[in-house]
Amino acid sequence: MRVLVVEDFEVLARSIGTGLRREGMAVDVVLDGSAALDRLAVTRYDVVILDRDLPGVHGDEICRRLAQGRCESRVLMLTASGTIEDRVAGLGLGADDYLPKPFAFAELVARVRALARRATPPLPPTLAYGDITLDPARRTVFRGGRRLELSPREFALLECLLAVPGLVISAEELLERVWDEAADPFSSAVKHTVHRLRAKLGDPPVIETVREGGYRIGPS
Repeated sequence: MRVLVVEDFEVLARSIGTGLRREGMAVDVVLDGSAALDRLAVTRYDVVILDRDLPGVHGDEICRRLAQGRCESRVLMLTASGTIEDRVAGLGLGADDYLPKPFAFAELVARVRALARRATPPLPPTLAYGDITLDPARRTVFRGGRRLELSPREFALLECLLAVPGLVISAEELLERVWDEAADPFSSAVKHTVHRLRAKLGDPPVIETVREGGYRIGPS
């Protein structure tokens, strides 16, 4: 899941970003509306957490542009005002959900996950291939009835591959979907994560490396 956090209060913005990364999400953080539009022009996000009162380009204007451009990203609007009028106005601009400050972080995570499910084609409750099953909601992976302990990156990478069995996903696409702005595009992060994931999945191996293509699970 790729998330953009747009919040001008830097302490809160960084806190949200850190918390969501711990939940296994790839998170980019910007502090003003202009930077948000620049990011949205080049990166596809599942969810945008958008503060309404932003410097530069106002959050309302960003929301309006996303709606007019038929952007597939889902928008969770944040604001210090929780009145009914403000909520109606925000939703009327094209926001998909609205959360007043202060908020409980657990509720923010739940709302982001719910919006992400609407931003992508529906998947079955569990993803499976052979004797491997992955439950996105419970964040669990089993192989042959044995639970595997995966890091957030390993879990997200396996989820990406299981969602499209038989299809090749390039290292570049995996880097974009699983990592975030902190990732070095010239690093071997994907290769090393695949190596660790293969070791944890055990035999017989299921992740195939496609030369000059990427990785896949299942027959082509």
